[in-house]
Amino acid sequence: MSFKLLEKCSRTQARRGCLTTPHGRIETPVFMPVGTRGSVKAMAPDELEELNTQIILGNTYHLFLRPGMDIIEQADGLHRFIGWDKPILTDSGGFQVFSLSALRKITDDGVHFASHIDGTRFFLGPKESMAIQRTLGSDIVMAFDECTPYPATVAAAEKSMRMTTCWERSCREQPLDNGQQLFGIVQGSVYRELREQSAQELVEIGFDGYAVGGLSVGEPEEMMMACLDWTTPHLPENKPRYLMGVGTPKQLVEAVTRGIDMFDCVIPTRLARHGSAFVADGTTIPIKGGRFAKDFSPIDENCHCPVCRKFTRAYIRHLLNVGEILGLRLVTIHNLYYYNNLMVRIRQALDNGTFEQLHAEFTR
Repeated sequence: MSFKLLEKCSRTQARRGCLTTPHGRIETPVFMPVGTRGSVKAMAPDELEELNTQIILGNTYHLFLRPGMDIIEQADGLHRFIGWDKPILTDSGGFQVFSLSALRKITDDGVHFASHIDGTRFFLGPKESMAIQRTLGSDIVMAFDECTPYPATVAAAEKSMRMTTCWERSCREQPLDNGQQLFGIVQGSVYRELREQSAQELVEIGFDGYAVGGLSVGEPEEMMMACLDWTTPHLPENKPRYLMGVGTPKQLVEAVTRGIDMFDCVIPTRLARHGSAFVADGTTIPIKGGRFAKDFSPIDENCHCPVCRKFTRAYIRHLLNVGEILGLRLVTIHNLYYYNNLMVRIRQALDNGTFEQLHAEFTR
């Protein structure tokens, strides 16, 4: 894998790059749809390709439980198993240390889980996470970490950060397949000294890319951006930077101004399943609302996605209100197109020197 910077904004930290992986090039900044269990909800792989999706995510914890590594190994890896021949990034299971806190016990060596499916007990640590991701065959492997909850005291955040650094050092020592690259994850909650220390220590260990984790877990948006302001200056310029689990269109644009290259989030697909569709200014409209019952315009007049070219708000509202699966699929397609197209607009703005104008639109 190689990462090459192509353009930089003169007045912000925003940057345009290209990331090369065994399964293809990724133009950055990039948004990565979430396919936790090997599927982006309601979407087929060819539909994702038609929306210009460059890379998707899978989750180590969930894929380890179902279908299991025996099946993935027999299928010759996750790419072939799910019918996706473009790049894949796999989360390490570290987020489940946060989200399934009632079902786990943390030790210095890793985490003892009780499966959220049937209660079966198993252990997941740095070695186990790397072995699972090696079997999955993902292009980008995430180091095993603890996603620190918010709020956390300084003492608790420091303890979590130190343990994460220890785990990530162990991850760096584990073997991976040819072409797989490992990203370290900066933690430290909302404390500047801890964020800076975490970034510096991970750079000393040496990773192929760096992620900022432990954000979008309840902290105010301005604190999220402050954490990026503290962190990204300590990360190598020639390595990709990934903000995990974020976010809204406005948050993506703001994070790009702070030097972030990669994003993932469930927002576009999750909101689609609840009938919320994104429009040009980055806000959403509730398509299920009664005011759209006789609205025969597209979701967004300025959108060129397959849904807006063919279907009306009134029809999509009807589908959602009678429980037809096509309704949520159409809104999902539209929302993912919106996110991918936002990244295209950002890349084009960085190429032609108009990123500051785009940023000003979202700021307003």
